[in-house]
Amino acid sequence: QIQLEESGGGLVQVGGSVSLLCVVSGRTGGPYHMGWFRQTPGKEREFVAAINLSGGNTYYADSVKGRFTVSRDNAKDTVNLQMNNLKPEDTAVYYCGLERGVWYPRLWDKYDYWGQGTQVTVSS
Repeated sequence: QIQLEESGGGLVQVGGSVSLLCVVSGRTGGPYHMGWFRQTPGKEREFVAAINLSGGNTYYADSVKGRFTVSRDNAKDTVNLQMNNLKPEDTAVYYCGLERGVWYPRLWDKYDYWGQGTQVTVSS
């Protein structure tokens, strides 16, 4: 059983920074790709960033490009999302997702496993 757990969310002021961590545990059965998504009430889960199994390729939503950075430590089975210059529209519950097979980085419904989410609130 694979489990994902996010941490690091909280309340931050506009222009501030937050670092989210996703810890993967359990039997992953080999290398895996990871993604970060966010969701606000009444809206579909939105792609934020993704990183391939080696960490050599990263993908970002246009809305966060240049402000967010995704990275991973395969030795520790962790993925980090560094969020800088935060804006009120970044307020959401942030989820990390894991995919072991054919990967569509930007499509939330193509991920096999999810964490429970962590709230990020940006106050103006």
